[in-house]
Amino acid sequence: MSQLLADATTVHIIGQTPWPDNARLFQPYEVEQILMPDFASCLSVKTYLNMLGLKFQTELRTNAEYMSPSGKVPFISIGPLLIAELEPIITVCNAKGHTLTDDLTELQKAEMKAYMSLTQSVFTNAVLYVLWLDTETRNLVTKPRCGFPYKWPLNIIIPLKKQYEVSKLLSTLGWNKKTIEEVYDEVNNCCQALSAKLGDQKFFFGDKPTELDAIVFGHLYTMLTTELPSDRLAEAVRNFSNLTDFCTRVHDQYFSDLQKDVA
Repeated sequence: MSQLLADATTVHIIGQTPWPDNARLFQPYEVEQILMPDFASCLSVKTYLNMLGLKFQTELRTNAEYMSPSGKVPFISIGPLLIAELEPIITVCNAKGHTLTDDLTELQKAEMKAYMSLTQSVFTNAVLYVLWLDTETRNLVTKPRCGFPYKWPLNIIIPLKKQYEVSKLLSTLGWNKKTIEEVYDEVNNCCQALSAKLGDQKFFFGDKPTELDAIVFGHLYTMLTTELPSDRLAEAVRNFSNLTDFCTRVHDQYFSDLQKDVA
């Protein structure tokens, strides 16, 4: 799908049709199964679509990850197309004439993308570290949820496979060498940067939301509402009152029934 979306002709063709009334967003089950990084990604996409006012129906599947064209969740079904992850979904929405960034200058768009990259990389890597490299969290939370859809022995094998994959990824990125304190420092520093950028504004670039607001809300809300053996991820967010106020505003404006017991 990433190759398909990279083709400007294909994107142009996609843009010729309006957003359908029967678009479907696929994700894992929230209460029993979904892990924090996937929940943050799914919530970011839902927030973005809600900010655009585009209709979609959420479909819960235990095998959503394996149904996805990229192996990542969420993915959406628009007619015959399956589009996975936030950036390709943004590309398709823009091609159809739906955008949140018309009022931004090119410099502001570049700044927005930089903050999106910072948010995604720091929070995702930190959460993966806590879920898979912290022994208590891995045994009490991560493995049971990861193995939930499967019977023995797959409920043992699949989490072990995922643990290996995440450990390899964090090793490649150099995060496996960090201590847990350094990981929490990374989260705090990212929150501090976001708090400084937000200031006393309603959204990060004024009175109107952008993709940055969607992705920040997805990650912050996930950290604030997830029960883990340690509460330090949530505490890092709560240290900045304008970030918690931001989460409340976005939740109240765009959502009314979010699950609060994800991990």
